Amino acid sequence: MRNDQHGLAMTGAGAAAARHYDRAIDELLHLRVEVATETKAALAESPDFPMGNVLSAYLGLLTTEVDDARKARARFGAFRDRIDESSLLPRERAHVAAVQALLDGDWLTCGRLLGEITVEHPRDALALAAGHQVDFFTGDARSLRDRIGGALNAWREDDPHFGHVLGMYAFGLEEAGHYDRSEEAGLRAVELNARDVWGIHAVVHTYEMQGRFGEGLRYFDARLPDWSTGTFFNIHNWWHYCLYALESGDEARALAIYDSVLAGGETCMELLDAAALLWRLHLEGSEQHERWRALADAWPVRVAEPFYAFNDMHAVMSYVGAGRVGEAEKLIATREAYVLEPRPGVTNRDMTLRVGLPVCRSLVAFGRGDYDAVVDLLYPIRHRVNEFGGSHAQRDAVQKTLLEAALRAGRRDIARVLVSERVNVRPCSPYNWLKQAALADELGERGAAAAARLHAAELASNGGRRAGVPASDGGLGAGGPVSDGGLGAGGPASDGGRS
Repeated sequence: MRNDQHGLAMTGAGAAAARHYDRAIDELLHLRVEVATETKAALAESPDFPMGNVLSAYLGLLTTEVDDARKARARFGAFRDRIDESSLLPRERAHVAAVQALLDGDWLTCGRLLGEITVEHPRDALALAAGHQVDFFTGDARSLRDRIGGALNAWREDDPHFGHVLGMYAFGLEEAGHYDRSEEAGLRAVELNARDVWGIHAVVHTYEMQGRFGEGLRYFDARLPDWSTGTFFNIHNWWHYCLYALESGDEARALAIYDSVLAGGETCMELLDAAALLWRLHLEGSEQHERWRALADAWPVRVAEPFYAFNDMHAVMSYVGAGRVGEAEKLIATREAYVLEPRPGVTNRDMTLRVGLPVCRSLVAFGRGDYDAVVDLLYPIRHRVNEFGGSHAQRDAVQKTLLEAALRAGRRDIARVLVSERVNVRPCSPYNWLKQAALADELGERGAAAAARLHAAELASNGGRRAGVPASDGGLGAGGPVSDGGLGAGGPASDGGRS
């Protein structure tokens, strides 16, 4: 029996396998592709090493790829057939049960079991990281916050992975709406480990939710070498960069990043970032036909089977954007058949039924110009869209679709409510004021529309700062790479290559 780097006992691992496992956990917390290599090396040394097999299964299941899940299911089943589970330690048996729940499609039970592990073993980094991702994929903001917060005091600040745990906590705080505390925790996490891309991600989420896009751009540019290459999270952080660029009104910049980084994605996570960006442009009337066609071509094999409703939404976006509404309707039909069959404990069935299908139907309706139908589909579910996963920033594509449809359909009362909500939560957002202007136009209030557009332009030029509010340098002094409108040295527009 050996202990891992965090002092937790493990069975079935030789010295070399234990070393590879510890390295794999480190790579996982850094979100580096080497986690797969180290995990395979651990199992090559000790094929029946329980925690190595558990880690391998989590890696296969948390990609949200059907093929990865199928392979993980086969590997883990063979492992369970080979071993005597009664010989495992209680923590190891608990992980096996959590993995099996995930293999069976029961994300919620998996999350609950992982939570029980961290109550007794708050320094189980794998239970925390896997549980954090389950909370993200199920859109559970409270658990994103409290799963990590409840374990945090068991970690010492001099622990090499304390910063990574703090970075996870920062993201949970942001999703739960604690923006001041989230910024504080995220900045500290990155201070402890400059290449903590999840911590950087938590900070930029916080700025996004507050409409502080100028600070977000400066923060990203100041740390470009730390987050832009070398991890499997590069593309997602570049997507966040694009959101800031769009908020500032710089569509050309966003598309330059799209072409050099987001285009040609190979995984569901990469493809959905690409779709989410193009859909925001589509809502504003910017048609990207060639980009949509290439993206739509990549989806069919990945959504051939129902697995994760959040992915389905982005596939439908791609089909609609490419003008292939028939393919979108075919995917919806398969999901309609899927939810008709009882599937006890399969989380994705409920996600699809309650949120995925109405959202996908609304996207098709938007593509057909049936904006009343979009409003009728989305308005009743707008406060529970979180149930099919993702972050507030990602799900905002749904909320923006609803708002745009309400404006185009002339549903003035609903549009007024939606605009009022947005402007009062994020008064620094140029987008929100442009929608205020569009609503004023609809109401025939030309003076109010002109004033709202002027305010939006001022916010865009000031990086989201209102008049009289001093700039924060976001960790970057005057003259940084964003000050000249460029991407900064090494940015994707300058090298023309994928991260």
